[in-house]
Amino acid sequence: MGVYGTAALAASRIPTATEQNFASKRPPPGKRKFVSQAVEEQITQVKSRIGDPELAWMFENCYPNTLDTTVQVSGLAGKPDTFIITGDIDAMWLRDSACQVWPYLPLAKDDIHLRRLFHGLIARQARCIHIDPYANAFLPDPKSTKALVWAVDDATDMRPGVGERKWEVDSLCYCIRLANGYWKATEDATPFDQEWASAMRLVLSTFREQQRKKDPGPYHFQRKTETPTDTQALGGFGNPARPVGLIYSMFRPSDDACLYSFYVPSNFFAVVSLRQLAEMASEILKDSALASDCRALAGEVQAALSRYAPIPLTGGDIWAFEVDGYGNQLFMDDANIPGLLSLPYLGCCDLNDPVYQRTRRQVLSENNPYFFKGTAAEGVGGPHEGLNMIWPMALIAQTMTSTDDAETLQCLRWLKTTHAGTGFMHESFDKENPAKFTRSWFAWANTLFGELIVKLSQERPELLNSA
Repeated sequence: MGVYGTAALAASRIPTATEQNFASKRPPPGKRKFVSQAVEEQITQVKSRIGDPELAWMFENCYPNTLDTTVQVSGLAGKPDTFIITGDIDAMWLRDSACQVWPYLPLAKDDIHLRRLFHGLIARQARCIHIDPYANAFLPDPKSTKALVWAVDDATDMRPGVGERKWEVDSLCYCIRLANGYWKATEDATPFDQEWASAMRLVLSTFREQQRKKDPGPYHFQRKTETPTDTQALGGFGNPARPVGLIYSMFRPSDDACLYSFYVPSNFFAVVSLRQLAEMASEILKDSALASDCRALAGEVQAALSRYAPIPLTGGDIWAFEVDGYGNQLFMDDANIPGLLSLPYLGCCDLNDPVYQRTRRQVLSENNPYFFKGTAAEGVGGPHEGLNMIWPMALIAQTMTSTDDAETLQCLRWLKTTHAGTGFMHESFDKENPAKFTRSWFAWANTLFGELIVKLSQERPELLNSA
């Protein structure tokens, strides 16, 4: 993300338990960006099931953080328009914005205000895709030519309205996931008009273009930087890969450059997303050709994953993190979603899939170069913030994919003891010193934590009294 997430490390003394009175860290009601009565009722209900006062306080701070601080709902061209910033950056990432509101979907059917928010975000994402399907981040004003400060000199085909132009397969997948999730939760097809349908056809054609079967396609990206993961090799087209049916992704969900051009988790995600889009094309748009094309591409990518993604080990195959189709495979994992750890959370595989379970064990071990153990916690980080920095998002993904009570409790305790007295999730924290963290305002991580607590309150409420 360029400097997205690379804000200076915050360092402060963590208040003691007696110094914390667990007063709400939410903005006063009159200063909240968006208010949903359904969300407020959810907070009250879930808090009543949490026996641990600190965990209840953290939930109340985090779960509504996206609505409280990042949402701007208005109108554009006669339709609702919703712009959602990531937190401490005044721009909207397709991925982050979709994830930030995801936990509110189950409440939307009975809340007209939430439905308007979702209508506006689905419409805004469609507009963003029309501006540039290769961009990851967009500006509030679609006519603005002032990119994010670290992206102004990027050697790529920048367009008005684009904040940063890093091509990431998952960005488009998340737009489909949000649309499909909204439709399934509400049975409301209102947002899926011709503009949205046209954007979805552009998604499909972009995926096809980035299979690079005939040529590299139009996308290229380079940046003058001392950080190698912020730019691309070979004229901006990335390291070579054999066109085997997988979709090239120049950057990971962390906005860090891929080493090998086929990012495996995002290709798994694309299979799921394309099948979701096929269903919507058939049921809502009545476009059998689009549905058929989506299913065909999903099948092609899945077949290529079956051939090129497995890494053979003595105890059975695991999945690679990145591959190039020439036989080169990278194993690691990154805290961002999608990564290998979070595949079941996105519906990319069954939680009990033996290949996933073997992969998960490797991810949560020292065989993953970005798995860190310290006195504060142990968990997955990534190159984006460097060595020894654990990401709460990865601890949440680990908890979301755990069926073991002891593991779940341990992760909850780490989350509870590493927020550095702030009551919020951060991007990352030092494995030895949680007071050394990045991003004090990272709405996706906050809302994801809220989603986790809601899930546990519904499925294993007794654990919320033991953390």
